[in-house]
Amino acid sequence: MSDFKIKQRVTTIVAFLVLVGVAGVLVMVSGVVPIKASSGHWPVTRWVLNFSKARSVSTHSMGIKVPPLDDPTLVMKGAGHFETGCVQCHGSPSRPPSPVARMMTATPPPLPPKIRVRDPEELFYIVKHGIKFTGMPGWPALNRDDEVWSIVAFLLELPEMDGETYRELVVPPGDLDEAVTIEGVLPSIMEACSRCHGTDGLGRGTGAFPKLAGQSREYLEESLLAYANGDRHSGMMQTLAAILSPAAMAQLAEHYATLSPSVAGNAADVESSQSISAQRIERGRRIAETGLPDQDVPSCIDCHGPGEDLRADEYPRLAGQYADYLELQLRLFKSGDRGGSDTADLMSPVVTGLTEEDMKDVAAYYASLSWHGESQQVSD
Repeated sequence: MSDFKIKQRVTTIVAFLVLVGVAGVLVMVSGVVPIKASSGHWPVTRWVLNFSKARSVSTHSMGIKVPPLDDPTLVMKGAGHFETGCVQCHGSPSRPPSPVARMMTATPPPLPPKIRVRDPEELFYIVKHGIKFTGMPGWPALNRDDEVWSIVAFLLELPEMDGETYRELVVPPGDLDEAVTIEGVLPSIMEACSRCHGTDGLGRGTGAFPKLAGQSREYLEESLLAYANGDRHSGMMQTLAAILSPAAMAQLAEHYATLSPSVAGNAADVESSQSISAQRIERGRRIAETGLPDQDVPSCIDCHGPGEDLRADEYPRLAGQYADYLELQLRLFKSGDRGGSDTADLMSPVVTGLTEEDMKDVAAYYASLSWHGESQQVSD
């Protein structure tokens, strides 16, 4: 082929591309293409978007390591947030999606058929990062993979879940029979708080959620403020705390601070669910009382008790708290993913020297205590 013909073809191609570009600009400027959500997508547009989405998710989820997801605690934690943040668009086994969501483009799909054809790592990628050009948002706290995995754990159970099972996860029988009302706090907020922490503030007894009852007002109020500002990282808590006024935060903190704490510790639960022996709890006691000098780890009791006179009001009381929750907080502090109020920075040098075993033992010790700090009987 001669140079003249090559140049002629190149010129033709360039001219065609320029005309296409000009036509595209004219269409865009004219505004003739409707953007109304009520019209939906053209079939070809919908196919292109869905195909591109499926390929993108498959590619970008490669290499994601899936942790064990068969823990009922994870499922309950994921269900709590799903009822608060997801049912409006996707519905649940006990309620349909909002009519407003059905008028969105793209329309949020019913989840069970989608979940059945998705791998856990793909679900994780979608929940964490969301999807562009849809109403699906990314997770508010991108460094809290543990929260995202709890949603995935719940989603994997969702296709076979009936309405009764779902309600037991999000509204335990008898727990919300008497609505808790606080002046200045929306009933929907109180319902969401009770869904996870219980109307009694004792965290529903599984370790999925922490006990709030009896914690100091100062600690609870500062925690809510830190969640709202994004200083304490949680996609679950920030969603709720961010819409609270300072007065509502103070009232919520006062409410939970005045609730009666659980008197008994969790020693039996610790031993049965985690197979932690009395020897390991004893080791946790020694770490809490004397620290680990060889690992530059100070004691815990000066700030967190047990002992009424040794705690500052800004620090949480740990006696009787769930072991799973305490262990998670220690891991988050060590990885730098927890955040918190101004006093949270004090924990960074404390946890640096702790091993996984150390964290488990300390968490087991505090969980085994009664609220007043007495040890509970645990068999060897």
